[in-house]
Amino acid sequence: MLRVAVVGSGPSGVYTAQSLVQQSTVPGIRVDVLDRLPCPYGLVRYGVAPDHEKIKSLQQNLRAVLEDERIAFVGDVEIGTRGLTPARLLELYHAVVYCVGAARDRRLGVPGEDLTGSCSATDFVSWYSAHPDASANGFTGSGTGLDGRSAVVIGVGNVAVDVTRILARGVDELRPTDVPEGALRALEASRVREVHMVGRRGPGQAKFTTKELRELGGLPGVRVGVEPADLALDPSFADPSGLPAVNRRNLEVVRGWAAGDADRGGDGVARAIRLRFFLRPVELLGENGRVAAVRFERTEPDGAGGVRGTGRFEEIEAQLVLRAVGYKGVPLPGLPFDEARGTVPNEAGRVLREGVPSLGEYVAGWIKRGPTGVIGTNRPCAKETVASLLADAAELAGREVAGDPLGALRDLGHEPVAWRGWLSIEEAESALGHALGRGRVKIPDWAGLRAAAREGV
Repeated sequence: MLRVAVVGSGPSGVYTAQSLVQQSTVPGIRVDVLDRLPCPYGLVRYGVAPDHEKIKSLQQNLRAVLEDERIAFVGDVEIGTRGLTPARLLELYHAVVYCVGAARDRRLGVPGEDLTGSCSATDFVSWYSAHPDASANGFTGSGTGLDGRSAVVIGVGNVAVDVTRILARGVDELRPTDVPEGALRALEASRVREVHMVGRRGPGQAKFTTKELRELGGLPGVRVGVEPADLALDPSFADPSGLPAVNRRNLEVVRGWAAGDADRGGDGVARAIRLRFFLRPVELLGENGRVAAVRFERTEPDGAGGVRGTGRFEEIEAQLVLRAVGYKGVPLPGLPFDEARGTVPNEAGRVLREGVPSLGEYVAGWIKRGPTGVIGTNRPCAKETVASLLADAAELAGREVAGDPLGALRDLGHEPVAWRGWLSIEEAESALGHALGRGRVKIPDWAGLRAAAREGV
């Protein structure tokens, strides 16, 4: 028998578990998928926007994997607490695969970044996605930014598009989703009427995908605008033939907006989205301790694929600033970590300790390769790691491990949430939604999730 722990139940973790049971020739393989949350699915549950139902439906595919009799979900178990170190995990399992993602957002590194009203897009997404680490009141009330007129989203990737869309979307369109009730009420009371999405390079280099970009132009009652002066700076705007296909399609969308094709609201326009390019944030300006504006330096192409500053500056009013400039991995105590890359050093998924593969320790997903790719990119990444693990299987199986890892977890003071506990959470969320006259509504706090899970014990 080969007993494997997969740490993390997002797509990379679930794909790893699936590859293990599909590819293994070891008789009696068992995989425990551990997660610090009592809920599975990782960023599919807590990162995909609530109005992206098609992408969120991927949960059904992940669910089918976790219901395999050779795989067990073990929630509410955090590595690094109550004696559960990587070394201890290796005493409980023949092999451990870490699929812990990249949980830290990158900072801007400019003055004023810590003013009230300046936040990471990650925090905003966690709040409207009901992540239990997020404060249920994080964006509710005075001083949170939603009580202001103007918001600035710094970044031009899909996360930036998501938070821009949620800020501009009418609350009636969010009510049928699983947005927690507190966030729904706060968004309904929001006074934000302008959302500026700003990038330091041109539209030809933006990282958003065309489908997500087009959604902005289809929001009822929302006008999307683009500054012609920004577009004139981008050489690829006039001749996009040298760009990859997705970037060319993005330029077609932006070109339509520049021509005035994105007014979908007529006289009923309630909000405006303004796309800005070639602006680099240099300072967040405050007033009475709150962010009041963002100061940008105008940039221009440097001829080598990047940009350079021009020494000209511009200010955009903002009572809310959300940075969406990327993610970075977080060190896990007991594992080696490359701070510069934000990853665990590895070779084809094998963890390297002082340059030497550590038998029994593996990584997959963003903590392995960095925050790149889309959800589907995790599948080949997981397969590569699993191939390395299975190549080591004969040596791994010879290691002596604990006979009852879940019992050992309980002895350490952990109270694992099993699959039936997660099903109980699902039932409680459906009941909550019914009581509110809505569909299923997420439980947003640790206490509520744990109480619901215990109902299934």
